[in-house]
Amino acid sequence: MFTLKVNEHISLGLLQPHNAEEVYSLVDANREHLKEWLGWVNNITSINDYSETIIPIWLKQFADNNGFNTGIFYDGKLVGMISLHFINWKTKHTSIGYYLSKKEEGKGIISECVKSLLVYAFRDLELNKVEIQCAEDNIKSRKIPERLGFRQEGINRDAEFINGHYNNIVTYSMLRSEWQK
Repeated sequence: MFTLKVNEHISLGLLQPHNAEEVYSLVDANREHLKEWLGWVNNITSINDYSETIIPIWLKQFADNNGFNTGIFYDGKLVGMISLHFINWKTKHTSIGYYLSKKEEGKGIISECVKSLLVYAFRDLELNKVEIQCAEDNIKSRKIPERLGFRQEGINRDAEFINGHYNNIVTYSMLRSEWQK
């Protein structure tokens, strides 16, 4: 099983079907907080969504060497998720996605996790480019790549439709040559 120790308080780990209740509880408890930016949240209606469908897909993705979805554990408690989305091995690039429980925001957890994933992507996987995409109005999410030295590549207008309105999507990227080890 894949695990990554970020620091003394934070670790990342692949989730198994037995984690379904814990993941569902995290999403359900943060539904109002998450649904503003994540269109899939309203489609998650039961623990079975995770145990029977989603977690097996995530495990296959990891087994296929095509990225992964990991739980973020803060002092042993699941507080969010972070992912390396599809890896394009031909162009050697991927993207990172993340979410965190409202209660844990402001502690630098996502920034630390992204830093660790950059090490993994650039050093271990030898990728060339990592992207992060955020809704233009999601200021908290946008601060992560900006703080870590990603460059803004552009804005894709009305690229996402969530909760009855369109969001512009800002794309940030970092090249391996720009990465500060």
